[in-house]
Amino acid sequence: MNRRQVLLSGGGVAAGAGLSAYAGAASLAAGPISLEGPYIDLTTGRGNMLARARMDGNLDESKEKFGSGTGIVSAVRPGEAVRDLFGFEIFSAARLRRQPNGSFQFLHREVVYYTDLQSGEILTEYLNPYTNERVKVVDIANDPWNEIIDQYLPQAPNYGGLIKVEATRKPFLINWTMGPNGIAVASKHINLFYPSALQPDKWPRESAGTKNQVTEAFSYFVPVADLQNERLTSVEYNGTWNRITPWLPWMLMGQAPGHIVYRATTACYDDPNRTKRAVLDHTAKYHPIMLHAPTEWKEPSLSSLEDYARTQKPAPAKAPVPSQ
Repeated sequence: MNRRQVLLSGGGVAAGAGLSAYAGAASLAAGPISLEGPYIDLTTGRGNMLARARMDGNLDESKEKFGSGTGIVSAVRPGEAVRDLFGFEIFSAARLRRQPNGSFQFLHREVVYYTDLQSGEILTEYLNPYTNERVKVVDIANDPWNEIIDQYLPQAPNYGGLIKVEATRKPFLINWTMGPNGIAVASKHINLFYPSALQPDKWPRESAGTKNQVTEAFSYFVPVADLQNERLTSVEYNGTWNRITPWLPWMLMGQAPGHIVYRATTACYDDPNRTKRAVLDHTAKYHPIMLHAPTEWKEPSLSSLEDYARTQKPAPAKAPVPSQ
């Protein structure tokens, strides 16, 4: 399964939001409230499908759902302490389209901007402390990042019949537990190792190697009363997102030892004005289409590393340091 297919089973970069958004929702749901009812059973594929659809989107197809995140990007190199490099901000917009088989198209766009650790201002260039080179900062703009939210896990590709596909599909189950104060907690992670779209022979300064080694970990915190309130077409929640990934290509680190770690708190909500004004302004100026969710399904959905290979050009060779 590739990265996109794996992520179909449980959420993308823009997860999270306000735990107190629906205070008192418990009184709207009938019967004892738990992970197993009364509205949805989170031990079943169908229950998890409906939970995730309402968490990441809105069952009211006339409405959009928005996500944000704030975090720090750190560098990990052998033989030294981890170094915080810069911050980052996430913004996303999504909508749902119910399909005849009961599943949902999740139509979604997301951007990531890098920020100065001290001022919080969005960066357009950056002095790389490892190379002492001023480099152009490239925003992440994943357009689209579409998924299918179904009660079953997606099947792996059969590659023209080379791989036998199982006849019985496995249910889509999120790892739920009950936390304190009526908060339901879910977590998931993926570990990937796949061919890089940035091969060193073409991208010698951007490529960290012939393979991408990537791990992503997500946590979600949501009032169980909201999940069990059938009157709510959208459920807001808070979360965390962490990613281990190769050097960012625009840092021009080549195949130097080390890697990057993202750490963020995230949110997902119905009102886009909850997003930081600087993020909305930057999006309006440089990526205006990203302010709203797609209205129809499009292919392909590419991650940031694959999109970089499609939209950028290899950097010229670094000028030699003059001899003293």
